[in-house]
Amino acid sequence: MIGRIALAAFAWLCLASAAQAQGFGQRGGAPGDFDFYVLALSWSPGFCELDGDRTRNREQCAGGSGLRFVVHGLWPQYERGFPSDCGPSGRSPSRMAMTEAEGVYPTEGLARYEWRKHGTCSGSSPADYFRDARRARDKVVVPPALAKADSDRSWTVLDLERAFVAANPGLRTDMMSVSCKRGVLQEVRICLSKDLRDFRTCQEVDRSGCRARELTVVAPR
Repeated sequence: MIGRIALAAFAWLCLASAAQAQGFGQRGGAPGDFDFYVLALSWSPGFCELDGDRTRNREQCAGGSGLRFVVHGLWPQYERGFPSDCGPSGRSPSRMAMTEAEGVYPTEGLARYEWRKHGTCSGSSPADYFRDARRARDKVVVPPALAKADSDRSWTVLDLERAFVAANPGLRTDMMSVSCKRGVLQEVRICLSKDLRDFRTCQEVDRSGCRARELTVVAPR
């Protein structure tokens, strides 16, 4: 009996170690030790429709703001899982560093949060991390149908991905995913190489996309 318990405990420890090595929910880790980036672009009208707290997100969700895609985050990623909260460099960025985040994130609070959770794993300084987030955002072309949307519209996930593929040479549908909530578009997530020069495949991210047959792209209010 004791032997079976010991064997079960050993097996559990092996599984836990393997999961940590693969990066499932792994806190900490060596800054700069990751495989690629995910650029998460939040569709503001959809976010504000479902989750926009008017106090915390008043800059992003204020009526008439006209915001469409904004940077949610630039996330270091493993092939399986991701690191987060990577060490003591998580102290608050300086005011000078925060100027690099202006115009990239919809709120300063989000920029600070993203630095603590994800930027500390990049191996870059806060200022360089925010510059990289801007570079990643500027690399992605938003399809005209979304850049100019002025009324709610239904899309299939595949058609929305194909619109991004058509607007971005080198991008394929297995290099991205679409995130939805209650049938409403929330985010588009695009995978990029560590140097941000190229799009790249990302099976786990691709598989994690929206399962709805159709989704609604809510227009700016």
